[in-house]
Amino acid sequence: MRITASLFLCAALAATAARADDFESLRLANWHQWRGPNADGVSPNGSPPTRWDESTNIKWKTELPGSGTSTPIVWKNRIYLTTAVKTEKKGKPVDPSAGPRRPGGGPRARGPGQGRGGRGRPGRDAQGGRSGSGFGASLIPPENLYQFIVVCLDRKTGKIIWQKTVKEEQPHEGHHGHHGFASASMTTNGQYLFASFGSRGIFCLDFDGNVKWQCDLGDIRTRFGFGEGTSPVVHGDSLVINWDQEEDSFITCLDANSGKEKWRVDRDEPTTWNTPLIVEHKGVVQVIVNGTNRARSYDLADGRLIWQCGGQFTNPIASPVAANGVVYCMTGYRGYALYAIPLDAQGDITDSDKILWHHDGGTPYVASPLLYDGLLYTVKGRNGILSCFKADTGEELFSEQRLDDIPDIYSSIGGAAGKVYLTSRGGTTVVIKHGPELEILATNQLDEGVDASPVFVDNDLLLRGTNHLYCISEK
Repeated sequence: MRITASLFLCAALAATAARADDFESLRLANWHQWRGPNADGVSPNGSPPTRWDESTNIKWKTELPGSGTSTPIVWKNRIYLTTAVKTEKKGKPVDPSAGPRRPGGGPRARGPGQGRGGRGRPGRDAQGGRSGSGFGASLIPPENLYQFIVVCLDRKTGKIIWQKTVKEEQPHEGHHGHHGFASASMTTNGQYLFASFGSRGIFCLDFDGNVKWQCDLGDIRTRFGFGEGTSPVVHGDSLVINWDQEEDSFITCLDANSGKEKWRVDRDEPTTWNTPLIVEHKGVVQVIVNGTNRARSYDLADGRLIWQCGGQFTNPIASPVAANGVVYCMTGYRGYALYAIPLDAQGDITDSDKILWHHDGGTPYVASPLLYDGLLYTVKGRNGILSCFKADTGEELFSEQRLDDIPDIYSSIGGAAGKVYLTSRGGTTVVIKHGPELEILATNQLDEGVDASPVFVDNDLLLRGTNHLYCISEK
């Protein structure tokens, strides 16, 4: 019996190793998670076009159901994304005076850009289109039920292969006027797909759309009721979910095969929207999450706190990036902060000489940075004002250069084939030459606004617009 058990154990370990090897061989050729193969915005093997418009280099354009700002992922010949569809079904009545509360209670908060009279900048309505009503309507919890859907498309044709409604429910909160109820990108470990609809649940599906397990972590109470957007991240058989909210924040690691919780650690943080970064350094796999109070690293094995560093500002959205034993954490709302932190750090290194370098200007509010061959690209706030740093020293190669065609940016910066891509909320993409000097190669325009980030696989560029998914490729 012991011999048989040993043989079964050896076979299981061999199968696990084979899956890991297969995943690693495919990872760099795909886009399996938010921010790409190495979570830095770069496609090492991609060769996307430089120029396009609605009638040039559009391989296909597919209308998507519902609305969402989540960035697609790509695995082999399929594309996966999340969306939310408003139904005609009514849930519990909603008090019109109900809405976002300030942290700790207090009067309703105004959204960014809203004056005392409550007249905000145009946002997006519940179906993702432009809305002139500002933020007020979207911040109130809806009365309608929504369907929360995973969509699978064929990468060659753009045809929808399947769509799976994993939940139908009335959201307990509204959302920021510029996004909706499907903002978190999916991920895959090559064996399963993982989708987070936050308060609606975490879902594991096979590649045919069958739900293998689901996990309910409760309802998130976000800052000002702005909604949810943190993406799940997977490493082998571990799925990490960050759950920062206005009280009782935590980070948890789930077993990717079963959804059972491996560990959970409380976090002294208000709401954040940045996605954790998983990176291996000297045999230890670290989970790095930025925060208003501290950027922190946890051991993936058991949730142990490895290091932490203060100095960030409020509302962290931009995700950390890392290379060569250094992680870069940044914020750009109500202040600017960029810290280069060694992955060798231990304990609290706030204001210490353990910090390699820091910078206090030109850092992003929403758009995650690009770390490309030793160069770190950032935008300032929500604006198309671009800076480029040498990642190892912090030297500014060019500083706060305004791109006139990019007035407002949520989409994260992408890089491939020696080019850097910046896409505005109005659907304009400026392509620049990757390097120490700013050189604009092309300016491209689509008919739809774009808040999702670019995806590069082979010769294709995927851009998710307000209503359609575009595949852009030279013909």
